[in-house]
Amino acid sequence: MDLSRRTQCFLSAVLLSVAVVALLIEPQLSAASTIPENLVFEVRSKFAGKREKDLGALKAHDVHRHSRLLSAIDLPLGGDSQPESIGLYFAKIGLGTPSRDYHVQVDTGSDILWVNCAGCIRCPRKSDLVELTPYDEDASSTAKSISCDDTFCSYVNQRSECQSGSACQYVIMYGDGSSTNGYLVRDVVHLDLVTGNRQTGSTNGTIIFGCGSKQSGQLGESQAAVDGIMGFGQSNSSFISQLASQRKVKRSFAHCLDNNNGGGIFAIGEVVSPKVKTTPMLSKSAHYSVNLNAIEVGNSVLELSSDAFDSGDDKGVIIDSGTTLVYLPDAVFNPFMKEILASHPELTLHTFQESFTCFHYIDKLDKFPTVTFQFDKSASLAVHPQEYLFQIREDTWCFGWQNGGLQTKGGESLTILGDMALSNKLVVYDIENQVIGWTNHNCSGGIQVKDEASGAIYTVGAHNLSWSSSLAITKLLTLVSLLIAFFCNMAL
Repeated sequence: MDLSRRTQCFLSAVLLSVAVVALLIEPQLSAASTIPENLVFEVRSKFAGKREKDLGALKAHDVHRHSRLLSAIDLPLGGDSQPESIGLYFAKIGLGTPSRDYHVQVDTGSDILWVNCAGCIRCPRKSDLVELTPYDEDASSTAKSISCDDTFCSYVNQRSECQSGSACQYVIMYGDGSSTNGYLVRDVVHLDLVTGNRQTGSTNGTIIFGCGSKQSGQLGESQAAVDGIMGFGQSNSSFISQLASQRKVKRSFAHCLDNNNGGGIFAIGEVVSPKVKTTPMLSKSAHYSVNLNAIEVGNSVLELSSDAFDSGDDKGVIIDSGTTLVYLPDAVFNPFMKEILASHPELTLHTFQESFTCFHYIDKLDKFPTVTFQFDKSASLAVHPQEYLFQIREDTWCFGWQNGGLQTKGGESLTILGDMALSNKLVVYDIENQVIGWTNHNCSGGIQVKDEASGAIYTVGAHNLSWSSSLAITKLLTLVSLLIAFFCNMAL
């Protein structure tokens, strides 16, 4: 190939690379969304884009997650609501001075924020999802270790061997044998502040979080790794409680998980539109639990015992968008599935990957009944066939309902409503007023939140990190380069 043709190929590579970067960056610039005194997170599904395929990974994720939920110390939201995508959402925050970006699972079932740290033993080194960033305390001019004398240390470390003047250690043991341990650090967190309709600026606060120095079990696996976990529970040590204590935010947050486009909305602050129907939180539960009174399958109300949803100290139903599926006790699951299948006696059921009830079907899904959960204060939550059925092959569908399997330490079965039930709905967690509410909503259309300082109402739009990471840009540019090289060689 002569010099002029080589030059043409080189210029083509440059121009095409610039075009790709412009296409990737432009939506991020136009999709920014914000509001004063309100914070928003860009979110993405951890497993978005995988259609069938290893449903065992989906179930393993939920079992692993609930072994965390049941731990003596919860450490552990993020999420794709499509079961066939094996969904879990994660968000992006900034930590340190200068700020560096970290991708963390946002978890309503736990409290503390922690991230993997530089020099960590058995921490993942790479991920198929994001570019991993280990936190380096020495590289941040605002970082400071927390000692055993700090009041915050007593929230996470109640061991007598925590000596005055020593660094405050944390150790989290999970039910599946996984663990994380390290020490606590105080540093600056950088967040997106809502400043106008679909506009954001930057704000910061101070947060105490765990610097993970050693991981084991699934926490050390690399394939679907993120940088850490951000707890959005109710305790004083949680991410939202710490920000609220600095008068940065109200103790209220909301999410809208988009199972049509992926990503969605995760915002801290008072949501004013759309309005939601609320039900009280159960005061003695460590999780976001509510009282479930009845389940309707189509026009039929299941006949269940009054204590069908009690599980020892964890009475009621846990609302948890860190979980993908819906889990029901055996005493509820069996009559529940029988009622759903009553409208389709022709189906031949088979078990797929040991946990999923599947069947061949080529007709319309709306011939299956809608399932409605009835809660206190007349709040109801409807789950449609398009949400509880997912397709693994062209003619094969599976149910997202699961029986048993997730239990308390006392052996009682938990009832958990995960993303499958919460998708395409705005869900509001109002900790200050101890209520949870929801309403059906097109997540891509945005929500409206109130600026506490000015009283202004702003629109917060949806995000999807799948095309915003430098990792995605790098992979695409590599692909472009390979294609250019291929066609240039063809021209020889």
